[in-house]
Amino acid sequence: MNRKTLLRRMKKSKMFIIGGVIFTAVVLLCVCAPLYVTHDPLAQDLRMRLVVPEWFSNGTGSYILGTDALGRDVLSRLLVGGRYSLMIAILTLIPSAVIGIFLGLISGYYGGLTDNFIMRFCDIMMATPPLMLAVCIVAILGASIQNLIFTLVITSWVVGARMVRSTVLIIRNSEYVQAAKVMGANNLHIIFHEILPNVLTPIIITESQHFGAIILTEASLGFLGLGVPLPTPSWGTMIADGREYLATAPWIVIAPGVALMLIVLACNFLGDGIRDVLDPHNKD
Repeated sequence: MNRKTLLRRMKKSKMFIIGGVIFTAVVLLCVCAPLYVTHDPLAQDLRMRLVVPEWFSNGTGSYILGTDALGRDVLSRLLVGGRYSLMIAILTLIPSAVIGIFLGLISGYYGGLTDNFIMRFCDIMMATPPLMLAVCIVAILGASIQNLIFTLVITSWVVGARMVRSTVLIIRNSEYVQAAKVMGANNLHIIFHEILPNVLTPIIITESQHFGAIILTEASLGFLGLGVPLPTPSWGTMIADGREYLATAPWIVIAPGVALMLIVLACNFLGDGIRDVLDPHNKD
């Protein structure tokens, strides 16, 4: 697919544009937070506890989204917490995608006992609720960012592995793979030069949608007190801290809740848009 066709499909896909705009806006707001955040997200001031959102009534130095029960600025904590969530999701997505692609390629190409062993292990992982497994692992290893990333990788690679395996089963008997075998290519060359390029498109679509699921799982662990260690802010811990004040200070929960909804929605839209853009059967 040439660049002009790719750009034309991007412009025509409403899902891609909407998802890309929302995702880019959230990422830029979180990543560039130190440039414009005026309040320390960890600073407590009980004299300013549960301040109602002031928006921009007193300029950028006001409590735009209000304060929580300890007098901490909700906007500052929201943006800094978003940086941690995005960082954890990226550091989880890359290794989990690599593991899933490798195991899916090996399982689909070789088949037999290798396929049975890997797929039965995938079945065991899928039979266990991911959140429950994550809770057990973090409870054993302890709450830290490293352990959280390790836990999310353990619970995230299965989706990619099964998707890659199903794709490899379809294309492993194709003409170009058979031609490579006839020409004397070894298995590793066939797997990584003939088959791998043809599974990149579905893996990009799957992992782009899975990115939002990883952030949601990280927030769930944070809500349970097993996410990013305190006092570092995260969206899950912000929701947990504000649940006791839903009736009197709902903005504490609404802000991270809306942020989570937007990022997950953007990832789903972006995944659908990428599928439309990269679909070889799309005739525009």
